Amino acid sequence: MRVTRLDLGNLRRFERASLLPGPGLNLLTGSNGAGKSSVLEALHLMAYGRSFRGRVRDGLVRSGAEALEIYVEWREEAGSGALDPALPDSGRLRRAGLRHSGQQWQGRLDGADVGHLGDLCAALVVVTVEPGSHALIAGSGEVRRRFVDWGLFHVEQTFLPVWRRYARALKQRNALLKRRRADGELGAWEQELALAGEVITEQRQRYLDDLQPYVSRLLAALLPAAGDASIVFQPGWRRDEMTLADALLLARDRDLLAGFTSVGPHRADWQIDCAGIPGRNALSRGQAKLSALSVLLAQAEHHAGVRGEWPVVALDDLASELDLDHQRRVLERLRDSRAQVFITGTQAPAMLGALGVGVTAFHVEHGQIRAEAGL
Repeated sequence: MRVTRLDLGNLRRFERASLLPGPGLNLLTGSNGAGKSSVLEALHLMAYGRSFRGRVRDGLVRSGAEALEIYVEWREEAGSGALDPALPDSGRLRRAGLRHSGQQWQGRLDGADVGHLGDLCAALVVVTVEPGSHALIAGSGEVRRRFVDWGLFHVEQTFLPVWRRYARALKQRNALLKRRRADGELGAWEQELALAGEVITEQRQRYLDDLQPYVSRLLAALLPAAGDASIVFQPGWRRDEMTLADALLLARDRDLLAGFTSVGPHRADWQIDCAGIPGRNALSRGQAKLSALSVLLAQAEHHAGVRGEWPVVALDDLASELDLDHQRRVLERLRDSRAQVFITGTQAPAMLGALGVGVTAFHVEHGQIRAEAGL
């Protein structure tokens, strides 16, 4: 995928701004607080339905404005023809727009209204690495579940309908538990929960198994001290001992007292076990960052392997997150992938000019984005 135009309206400090990215490395520089990260937030919002710094209503809409607006044009592989960075007009042209007030939203995709935000997010694929990404390793299980489900959302056609079935059944069972309803209706929703939950769990396990070799290769390149690495999946119940239907039945009395469902895929988690580092809690902050970066880039590589084209890669404040050697390793890997990359920083990474590729440069200042001479 290759973004060719990005327009922002009333997003944080931007009243109106626009940029025409290049096909390879795109560098956005500016002082702290200038709004560089907000440009990446716009791309992330179109791909995930939320910013990597929170929800739209939590300060994304410019003060005094009713709603933010984002418009994106991009090209993607069409049929058997791969995108060629040397041919700016190659690939299928797509367009998407989003207006979001924090409470209500309107979206359009390729000239048609969009009824579900998920349909809009399914179109543009962006993998973002930002200062909070280490939460993927050191944070809550919810962050890791969201990571797996986002990956499945883009590579497994049947995932989203089953996930919606599970979410609806979970909501209904929890409502009955809060009302202390242990009747036939509870059993019916448990059956639906178990059927959808088993499918989701199979898909998550298969996705993590497929992701494993990509993670291993990237960890070996970026964090050699980790040694052999393996992804350990925790499905949310003792799956090796019983079915989800049995687990729900056994937990019913406890759940009726608690008022919520205590077992199932909504409690799933995963972790990376590294032979050279004894346990996730033993990771330093720097090692957690490199592990998270490895996992996110592995997801991008896996997506490219399955779908035949790379997602857009956004690296926020790369220089503050990685030392020079690791910056070089990451950028060389992305250069060789021919992915479109967006990088932000107060200044250009020192080794950028030595990569042997053209860089499209922008300067962000006072709510404006100005194109600069490439590096």
